[in-house]
Amino acid sequence: MDRIRIVGGNQLNGVIPISGAKNAALPLMIASLLTDDTLTLENVPHLADVEQLIRILGNHGVDISVNGRRERQGESYARTIHFTCRNIVDTTAPYELVSKMRASFWVIGPLLAREGKARVSLPGGCAIGTRPVDLFIEGLQALSANIEIDGGYVNATAPEGGLVGARYTFPKVSVGATHVLMMAATLANGTTVLGNAAREPEVVDLANCLNAMGAKITGQGTATITIEGVRSLSGARHRVLPDRIETGTYAMAVAMTGGDVILEDTDMALLDTALEAIRRAGAEITETNSGIRVVRNGAGIKPVDIVTDPFPGFPTDLQAQFMGLMTMAKGTSHITETIFENRFMHVQELARLGAKISLSGQTAKIEGVSRLKGAPVMATDLRASVSLVIAGLAAEGETMVSRVYHLDRGFERLEEKLTRCGAHVERVSD
Repeated sequence: MDRIRIVGGNQLNGVIPISGAKNAALPLMIASLLTDDTLTLENVPHLADVEQLIRILGNHGVDISVNGRRERQGESYARTIHFTCRNIVDTTAPYELVSKMRASFWVIGPLLAREGKARVSLPGGCAIGTRPVDLFIEGLQALSANIEIDGGYVNATAPEGGLVGARYTFPKVSVGATHVLMMAATLANGTTVLGNAAREPEVVDLANCLNAMGAKITGQGTATITIEGVRSLSGARHRVLPDRIETGTYAMAVAMTGGDVILEDTDMALLDTALEAIRRAGAEITETNSGIRVVRNGAGIKPVDIVTDPFPGFPTDLQAQFMGLMTMAKGTSHITETIFENRFMHVQELARLGAKISLSGQTAKIEGVSRLKGAPVMATDLRASVSLVIAGLAAEGETMVSRVYHLDRGFERLEEKLTRCGAHVERVSD
């Protein structure tokens, strides 16, 4: 099993190309089930979750071809992938596939919309919380779907003639449920209005792609999304937006270590709140022609309090990384997690490096220390794994991060990108 070895103490200087967003690529790939034409997606990252979803879509009858090219700056791959689903050969998403990646449950929307039926396994447990699918089910029922849960599977059928447009207001903001209902509603009869919808850039990206395929969606990026159903969708060509979580992660890595890095092919507007928090911590962040420049001199890291919230608030997917940054702040900071109830599992691993963190309910209190010391640590989930990398970059001596398969789910060639900027990071295979 692979591990990541880090010898801390080096500043980061250079250019890091930002990959396409995993959280945008996955629903875009699933949207290929809505049409019998070819959907071509550019800038698809090479990640474990993407590869898993390719296998799942193949199970449903999607024919997939991949073109890759090596990027000049970063030894990463910006891939173009063609998805063609002439016929859906299987409307069942089995447990052995869905259990490996929660986002694969989202196929229920397109399958139900196009075929009038779907049998999808419940996703099962998740390390960072329960993440139930009740909002998905309630929303599809609002579109007149009949849903039964039996033997760990959600069995969904549409009425004769297809799903029916309706008004549905989410009791709480859910990015995944917004993706699913938006996709399902594109082929429904009549108009659907989604209230309290997620406003994340990835939701906007999916809506823009669906519109390019012939859907009629308005209001994306606001709390109210309107979808006028159409008879069918066509193919399209769409470029996956830059990964705002990767952008924020590398910006925090520079703030942690010091240095001067250009984050290339990304957009400040995707994460204004997070970048403002990093600025308050002491980094200088400016927009460039090619992306974002992040600089931190020797003044040190300032303590900053944050609260995670749905977009445009501070992203929960950057909470662990920001905690890693705050471990060496000159003072005490507080991080309150409002999205997932069990997303502080990285605290004990950061403590192994010398961090001083105490928990009280949903809030972590971080008392900054003057030095961290390398140690063996273990990743517990995707974002926790990279928080340990950020801390390890500034720790004295060697940090060995195990269970990096979590990291491979969401960060493309992380060790290569960091190494090119002067970090001592390498993958070690046992």
